[in-house]
Amino acid sequence: MTTSRTALITGGVSGLGKATADRLQSEGVSVITLDITEGADLVVDVTDAAAVQAAADQVGPIDILVNSAGIVGPNAPLWEVPPDGWRRTFEVNVHGTFNTCRAFAPGMRDRGWGRIVNIASMAGKDGNPNMAAYSASKAAVIALTKSLGKELATSGVLANVIAPAVIETPMNAATAPEALAHITSLIPMRRIGHPEEVAELIAWLASDKVSFSTGAVYDISGGRATY
Repeated sequence: MTTSRTALITGGVSGLGKATADRLQSEGVSVITLDITEGADLVVDVTDAAAVQAAADQVGPIDILVNSAGIVGPNAPLWEVPPDGWRRTFEVNVHGTFNTCRAFAPGMRDRGWGRIVNIASMAGKDGNPNMAAYSASKAAVIALTKSLGKELATSGVLANVIAPAVIETPMNAATAPEALAHITSLIPMRRIGHPEEVAELIAWLASDKVSFSTGAVYDISGGRATY
C-alpha cells in the first residue's frame, strides 16, 4: 500500500474494526474511524443514511472502506424474536453496510481504484440456532457484496466479504454463553479466533496484492467452513 491511501472503518473503535485500524495504520494508511461510540473520528450512526452521506461529503475521497459495524441481535428461537429486535439487527448489519457503500463507492469508481471489505459471518452461510436475525442479516451482507462486486468489476474497485467464525470481540462477549459454546464447538481448531488474525485478511483484501478477486467470500473460520 502507499502512504497516500485513506481508509474509513465503521465500528472502528473496538473489536475487528479497531484491530483493522491498527493493522492498516502500521502500513502507513491514514485511517478514519466511524462509530456511534465517543472517541471515533466521526460519531455517526450507520443506520442514518443522511448522516452517512454527510460524513462522506465531509471526509471527501477515500480509497478503502471496511464495514465492521454490527450487532448480534436477539438470542432466541425465531418465534420468540421481537419484531423490533429483528428490524434493528437488519438496520445496523444490512442497511448500515448499504448506506456506507452507497455513499463511498461512487467516489472510488470515479477515481478508478478502491477496496471495499464487508464483514459478514459464518452464521450467514450456515445459520446459527437462536440467532436467526443475525444469520439472515449476514447472509444479506454476503449477497449484497456479491452484487456490488459484479457492478464494480471493470471500475478498478474491488468489493469482497469475509465470513469469520466466532472471534474474541466485545460484540461476542454479549452473546449468550450457550450460543457461544455451540458455535465455538463447531470450529475444528477448537478455539475462537483473534481480531488480529482477521485484520490480517482484511489488510490483504484492502491492498494492491488482490487484483483478480471481487464479489468473493473469504472464510476465516478455523476449519469450520465447508463450502
